[in-house]
Amino acid sequence: MNSRLARIGVMSAVLAIVLLPIYWLVSTSLKSNREITQEGTLYPHVPTLDNYIRLFTEKQFGAYLTNSLVVTFFSVAVALVAGAMGAYAIARFRLPFAMERKVGLFLLTLRIVPPVVILIPVYLLMLKLGLLDSWLGLIATYTAFNITFCVWMMESFFREIPVDLEEAAMVDGDSRFGAFRRITLPLAAPGLAATAIFAVLVTFNEFLFALALTATPRAMTMPRGTATLIGRIDTDWASMSAAGVIGALPIVFFALLVQRHLVRGLTMGAVK
Repeated sequence: MNSRLARIGVMSAVLAIVLLPIYWLVSTSLKSNREITQEGTLYPHVPTLDNYIRLFTEKQFGAYLTNSLVVTFFSVAVALVAGAMGAYAIARFRLPFAMERKVGLFLLTLRIVPPVVILIPVYLLMLKLGLLDSWLGLIATYTAFNITFCVWMMESFFREIPVDLEEAAMVDGDSRFGAFRRITLPLAAPGLAATAIFAVLVTFNEFLFALALTATPRAMTMPRGTATLIGRIDTDWASMSAAGVIGALPIVFFALLVQRHLVRGLTMGAVK
């Protein structure tokens, strides 16, 4: 009985710690700036949706959100397609001098390099190509980063799938690409989902490159656009909180959409 009460107490404490920032964000988004900065109330005494309305009528948040969704969708989609084919090649075709593992490590190294290290070269490249402050510039940049991550992560999923299934399909007359598309890729769907959600999280929340490569609402993403609410003298905390709530919704919706595949993907290969 005591152990059960202790377990319930620990779970309640953990739940409170996890949910407190979410409650504070939602609660703040429903307060006025005066109530946030001067009164410091624990809950909104006079709840208002004016902060959400002001975001879309005065702050151009709709454009920022659209830019984030478009850039994230295309960069992750292209990276998944190219990354899946690259990972399949590494997993199935033998490279000389046992380079399979070295290639994966090299790709991972490229991904974990701090973005600030290559920020200036990327900025100069986009300037030379005339892609500053455009969707295409951001999509190209994020795709390049996501491909290395997708290849590194998808490689292990493809190695878990028996090669005999593809060989049986090819014996029946299918091509190598046909076996990959009809046999291997569907079996690797949990891995694709797990890879996609991590890539979406990284891309949707990315700030540094968006700050350097965009300057107008035409291409600003949501994190970059939300930063414009921070003024030199005053900060619109209420609108920033509302932006945080709205910005979290696409990620939550996407996570709920792929959660079944995500759990399978994260546990794939754990039990042989």
